[in-house]
Amino acid sequence: MSHLTDEQLIGQVGMRHRPALEELYDRYGKLVYSFAMKSTRDVQSTKEIVQAVFVRLWTTESGYDPGKGKFVNWLLTMTRNLTIDHVRKESKHRRTVPLDASAAPQTDGGHWSDPEASADRLLLREQLREAYRHLSPHQVQLLEQLYWQGYTLSEIAETNREPLGTVKSRLHQTLKILRKQLVAIREERY
Repeated sequence: MSHLTDEQLIGQVGMRHRPALEELYDRYGKLVYSFAMKSTRDVQSTKEIVQAVFVRLWTTESGYDPGKGKFVNWLLTMTRNLTIDHVRKESKHRRTVPLDASAAPQTDGGHWSDPEASADRLLLREQLREAYRHLSPHQVQLLEQLYWQGYTLSEIAETNREPLGTVKSRLHQTLKILRKQLVAIREERY
């Protein structure tokens, strides 16, 4: 395998030839790792990105086009894009209000570090749970994938084998229902 060019290897990867993927990993795994590590500065996140890059190589049907440049440049562009997605997902995850009380930030003693902020979070969590009852399981799954698991709309559409427009439309309707229910809950209480 080591005698094959990158183009030949990626062609074999497209035909699900596992040794070709392994050879590409041997050639570029450390480069992808160091490239991602410069952005994340976190070993676990970097490992997840490296895995995502090579999983994408394995699963993506339309990929590298030799007419547009070198394979290594394409691979690093994909790494950069996945790194950006990962950093955004992590950033979004840190800003969200967990529905599970055990996932909420606490001090060592198990008490909230800021009582006012904790009361706001608990109230919002309760309101979200109540509003979620008015959504279908499919709508809840869409929100979970997008906001809690960090998937993009394109990834959700691909996973569900649905057009992107359908997913966007369903998200729009879901958010309208959720907003309507949250407004009703807040008006009811205040």
